[in-house]
Amino acid sequence: MKHFLLGVVTTLVVLAAGVVALVLVLGQGAGEVEAPPSPPASRPTAQAPADLKTDETWLGDVALTSSDVVSADGELVDVHASGTGVRFSPKALVAKRLDLTATAPYDTVAAQVGPDTSIYPAGGGLAGIERTVTVLGQDIPVKATGTVTADDGQLLIEPQTVDLGGPAFLDAAASALARALVTIRQPVPGAPKGMALTDVRVTDAGFAVSLSGTDVTIAR
Repeated sequence: MKHFLLGVVTTLVVLAAGVVALVLVLGQGAGEVEAPPSPPASRPTAQAPADLKTDETWLGDVALTSSDVVSADGELVDVHASGTGVRFSPKALVAKRLDLTATAPYDTVAAQVGPDTSIYPAGGGLAGIERTVTVLGQDIPVKATGTVTADDGQLLIEPQTVDLGGPAFLDAAASALARALVTIRQPVPGAPKGMALTDVRVTDAGFAVSLSGTDVTIAR
């Protein structure tokens, strides 16, 4: 999650540079300076916490965008994050609230499910799953299509159709077991810990996910 922290640092640097440039421009002016017009009314700003430490920076609102975020758990692409009440320190970024939208590539999700697994868009808002499972003592390739939902903060794929690629009687006898083996429930790989999945859609590029969380910590 270093990309998030890098984005915060970049934002602070740009703001600081802007202030310096403004001071230099004003300092070059000659003669009497007209009083600026009264600023428009703005919403009340959030107050910094009283227990802010000397090595911490507090940001009321933060908006970050990254083409990709890579962690040991996986990769997210086309990431857009907004946070409120953000503490930034040399050790971590802590957000009172963090909302995030991104795309979880199918390969990333499949790798978390297990080896010999592929996931792909199957049309009609469904996801396709192919993996090798052990059924009745035999390794059998299974193809399934299923619905994709956000359930209790996790990604849930529930099969609607299951094809074992064998005779009809084998499919009937083993379909219940195979259905359980291709039912997938897991956190969104690559998402910061403490964030829950609130919405998911099947797209050509991957699962379009929305996540939110409170008191989210992203360690450096």
